[in-house]
Amino acid sequence: MTQWANPEIIASAPGRVNLIGEHIDFCEGFVIPFAIADRTTVKISRRSDREIHIRSAQRPEHTIVTDIDSLNPGAPGDWERYVLGVLWALEIKSGLNIEIDGAVPLGAGLSSSAALECSIALAVNEIFALGHSLKDLALAAQKAENLYVGMPCGIIDQAVSLLAQAGAALLIDCRDLDTTLIPFEISSHGLELLIIDTQVHHALVDGGYANRRAACESAATKLAKKSLRDISISELKQSQDLLTPDEFLRARHGITEIARVLEAVVALKESDFTQLGNLITASHLSLRDDYDVSCPELNLAVDTSLEFGAIGARMIGGGFGGSAIALVPKEKVKDIESEIAKNFAAKGFIAPRFFTSPPSAGAAIHR
Repeated sequence: MTQWANPEIIASAPGRVNLIGEHIDFCEGFVIPFAIADRTTVKISRRSDREIHIRSAQRPEHTIVTDIDSLNPGAPGDWERYVLGVLWALEIKSGLNIEIDGAVPLGAGLSSSAALECSIALAVNEIFALGHSLKDLALAAQKAENLYVGMPCGIIDQAVSLLAQAGAALLIDCRDLDTTLIPFEISSHGLELLIIDTQVHHALVDGGYANRRAACESAATKLAKKSLRDISISELKQSQDLLTPDEFLRARHGITEIARVLEAVVALKESDFTQLGNLITASHLSLRDDYDVSCPELNLAVDTSLEFGAIGARMIGGGFGGSAIALVPKEKVKDIESEIAKNFAAKGFIAPRFFTSPPSAGAAIHR
């Protein structure tokens, strides 16, 4: 972490990997993410005026200066909107100095945006003694991304960034944010979860994500249900004529993905990693074919992983780029990495990056 002089409050929050349960948090589904070791760290101090000064360790030559009175949803800007949106959502009335050191890879599907939002939210909650719970902060961070940035994300990324615990995945009920720790210890079973960053950096505010969410919500409305969680796959098929082709496909992904998550909970509790792998792979096929958010690099990473011995593999995150995961026997990790790198080079793709991470702790105050 970059060392800053005389910090008042330092907080950090992690990125995440979603084991299974993709694109269903906004339709009140269940998800099983875990926090990764990579974190975004922020230092904030109060100012005596209403100005906001933001500086990033990754861009030290540039300080962004604005003020409390200029916080308006939809205002122009770049990455700093994730910071300003949190200040707006928490209704901060005093100026701040904010310094950021981000170690979560950008655009890799590991939720660097939520790590930034949640580290800011936790630090602001502490420095102003706001008294919000972690769930409240997760909702505020989601509000910032939805309304200030304009990205209609669900709650999974913010929830796990704030609520995760080391050594476990977190089953989140996205209807009420109830959480259950699910032990996720695979090393003793001879397995590793390989994370494959395709280095295809995605941007989710261009409408692709929003269009798919809208299709799911429209399908639920046409079937007179609150959300996809309340619709069975048989009900969906019986009502297919009421939906557009896109609405049917997007909804089919959501409904079947919710079912896969619940089956994955059972598999994890029983240490049935073959079944877990099958579910992970089925999730990718649904994201690729029904939800249509994969890309050639993600598909190649998944297909190569499976061809060379992975138990299961899938894309993770919002899609259109980012990362994939593969559940892999330890002795095959290096071979799979080598084959993926070779296949990427043969296609002329950017060289991928590989890493692993144990389930890590959520956001924390350090001073």
